[in-house]
Amino acid sequence: MATSSLTLGYVPGVTPAKWVRIWAQRHPEVYLQLRALTAKDAADEVRAGNVDVAVLRLPADTSALAVIPLYEETTVALVPADHLLSAADEITSADLDGEPILRPLDDVVAWPDAPGVPIDHLPETIMAAIELVAAGVGALIVPQSLARLYHRRDLTYRPIVDAPTCAVALAFPEKSPSALVEDFVGIVRGRTPGSSRGPAQPAPKRTAREKTLAKQAARAAAGKVARTPGRGGRGRP
Repeated sequence: MATSSLTLGYVPGVTPAKWVRIWAQRHPEVYLQLRALTAKDAADEVRAGNVDVAVLRLPADTSALAVIPLYEETTVALVPADHLLSAADEITSADLDGEPILRPLDDVVAWPDAPGVPIDHLPETIMAAIELVAAGVGALIVPQSLARLYHRRDLTYRPIVDAPTCAVALAFPEKSPSALVEDFVGIVRGRTPGSSRGPAQPAPKRTAREKTLAKQAARAAAGKVARTPGRGGRGRP
């Protein structure tokens, strides 16, 4: 039975399943609670203590938070399935010149000079904007994971090769994070169970090349010993 708990917040599109699985293997006695967060509120939820740690999108106000960058997402253009842009496997920002672009209030792509013609109507959410894309009102620029999350048969998306990427990071209280938070951070960073926390660190594993060089050095040293001349000019037995 779980005697304590850790609350992990996450924004739409991110997939913490791998870390959740590892946590369950290493800490079966600690209940890991998952809480869905909106992108704009994620950092505030950590600061308020409503979640212990969160996977969120940058840029964001991360004051008083420790932030660990995780990965960069490809930025894509979401368009109707029969749109002209769907003919290519990928596009450039120039391909969006003159294209009506939807900018929802919860937009998470930091691209101030994004191409296209912004539509005056500002949908409140990305979900609302997707409905407008399906209606042929305009295109939507989003991280690829959100295009996949909200997949519809009447829509498609294309990577924008010269667009800025969308950063995803782990955030937790900067001051005195709990031992459980430190353990979770260790899992995200790929540490082994014995090195997830504390000053003691295992010796780093040698690469295959390092092992080969070590063996060659050992053989060379052994050969020198065997050839060392003894009395009478002959090698020692």
